[in-house]
Formats: sequence, C-alpha cells, structure tokens
Amino acid sequence: MGLKLLQINFPFNGPWGNEMAQAYSELAHKLSETPGLLWKIWIENSHDGETGGIYLFEDASSLDTFLTEHITRLKSFGIENISTKQFDVNEQLTQITGGKLNWGTFSS
Repeated sequence: MGLKLLQINFPFNGPWGNEMAQAYSELAHKLSETPGLLWKIWIENSHDGETGGIYLFEDASSLDTFLTEHITRLKSFGIENISTKQFDVNEQLTQITGGKLNWGTFSS
C-alpha cells in the first residue's frame, strides 16, 4: 500500500506563531491520537492569510477516514474554501534526501 501524504490549506485570519500554538494545543494533542497518522506539520502564512497542514499516514484508509472527519470539523468552525491534495510517497527517494517518514527514525 505505501505511505500517503495529505496537504490541507484554507484561509485563516490568525492567531499566528506562539498565539496559534497556545490556541490549538488541545487540538494538536487530539490529532496526535489519530489512528494511522504518523505526523503532522502545521503550516502558516500570515502574509497571505492561509494555514493548514501536511500529514503523513500509514495507508490510504487511515487518510480517508481522517479527511472525512477533519473536513467536517473544519466546516463546523466556519472554515470554507478548504483545499486538499493527496500524494503517494516515494519512500526510497525521500530517504536519500533525508526525509523523516516516521518519528521513530527522527533524530535531533
């Protein structure tokens, strides 16, 4: 099956940076318990008013389940114009270029 990457972007008016981290810490902890989710990178662009995330999943089934639930969650917050993209991960090339595909392989 292989690893799956999900990108979600949507318009956002803030908060940004440390304020965002404080405001969404509880959500981050909840997301960390998502079955099949290996990691999420939180992304923000205050200049263009956009935020979202890059997610790595163990498989397509986990991604699909999460995406359905998360889109519903975002819409319940009044968020519209949500953009999503799904990708297969080429694990061999990613490893060559230093991409960390699992927190277990991450070293500081």
